[in-house]
Amino acid sequence: MIIGVDIGTSMTKASAINHDGTVGATASMRSLLEQGEGGRVEQDLDNVIASVSSVVREIASSAKEPIEAVAITGQGDGLWLRDAAGRAVRPPISWMDARASAIVDEWNTGGADSVSDRVFRLTGSGLFPGCHAALIAWLAANEPHSLASAAVAGYCVDAVIHSLTGILTTDASNASLPFLDVRTREYVDEALALCGIAEWRHLLAAPAESDTVFALDEHGAELLGLPLGTPVTGGPYDLQACGFGSGTTRAGEGTLVVGTTLSCQVLTADTTIDPASEPAGMWLCTTDRELFLRVMPSMVGTASIDWFVELFALAPKDVNDLILQSPPGANCVEVLSFFSPSGERAPFVEPSARGQFTGLDLRTTRADLIRGLCEGLAYAARHCFEEMGLDGEVSACGGGLQSEAWTSIFADVLGRPLLIPTDAAVGARGAAMIAWAGLGRPVDEDLWRSQRRRIEPDASRTAFYDEGYARYREQLDSARALWK
Repeated sequence: MIIGVDIGTSMTKASAINHDGTVGATASMRSLLEQGEGGRVEQDLDNVIASVSSVVREIASSAKEPIEAVAITGQGDGLWLRDAAGRAVRPPISWMDARASAIVDEWNTGGADSVSDRVFRLTGSGLFPGCHAALIAWLAANEPHSLASAAVAGYCVDAVIHSLTGILTTDASNASLPFLDVRTREYVDEALALCGIAEWRHLLAAPAESDTVFALDEHGAELLGLPLGTPVTGGPYDLQACGFGSGTTRAGEGTLVVGTTLSCQVLTADTTIDPASEPAGMWLCTTDRELFLRVMPSMVGTASIDWFVELFALAPKDVNDLILQSPPGANCVEVLSFFSPSGERAPFVEPSARGQFTGLDLRTTRADLIRGLCEGLAYAARHCFEEMGLDGEVSACGGGLQSEAWTSIFADVLGRPLLIPTDAAVGARGAAMIAWAGLGRPVDEDLWRSQRRRIEPDASRTAFYDEGYARYREQLDSARALWK
């Protein structure tokens, strides 16, 4: 048995993962998310580590089998500056942070000669306000002492690994965005120079393979209540781990993650960058050096539903019933779901992107609004998958799929069956799968893939949504012109 840990943006979860893919005991703990002026979103490293300690100890206390390893995954991007001892030199900055929006706006100007476009052609990564490039550039201009006092500009998962093992590292999947050439796994110095931050190159840790096995040092063993030397792995980060945990393991297959972020991703052996494509999304290294993960992670997924629920004083369980009270097409309510203060990052980058509801009149109900929002998010997912060239089955996971009605909307809009894992702990499962490979005991992938149920699209509704999607793209083109 392995304890899989998934460190989300506001919640840390752990699960006991068995070698056959089944999930045992689970535990969770909320972590702090501080939101301030100017779109600032920060966390507290000690609080995050305490949440990991809490959930691992809870699982370990009820374990009836030996714990073979602790497998950690979690949120990516953002900026977790630390000193050589692993202490935060300033509060970690979340991937949701918007303070660097003006920098990204500037990088986006100039068309094919823009900084964003040139970096994308070098690395395959789109630049957005919450990525390393923009945040380091912002700190260099506004808070250079923080960079000067740091030993590493890392990420959430490697910050926790640093604290548990004393080793300064980063997983190759995390390091992929925005400066890594995923084919050679080397940082592209020209990309840093284009962003004006070449002097901080030394803060980027050398990327490690996702199945690299570390060991708890005395401090880590004390934190987790486990024996000294217990194996620990730190990757891949949550988007990729959710794909593996959902059963996406073969080239051409895709994963839809309906979480805080709406993430669409496809496994591919091809890293060719289409000259006509917009500089958005990313390619990530995987444990297989010949296989890469193409990702289009929209900024807002279930966060928009949470906002709606709070705005109308609803309970989360009300969402499914409300969707069913409105017909397909939501009585003409159409939604662009770009509600993040930092704009959008996939399938295009636009810091000034904003959401909109159209088609409202005095007969519009809450049910129409929520169904329109859910349909708009499904259209956004289809847009992302079309940009990546999906060519295989689609697994789907995330808290949003607790709504059967919304799950059906995704299947109908995509016009494809969705394969839903029977257990929700997909991030922890994916991390555990990689950990077992590192321990020399790879899992039976076919057995793990069999633990899914299938949601079929309705052909008539798919035809209806094809027309709705065409209108969505027209509205999006119009809105983008206005944002600029």
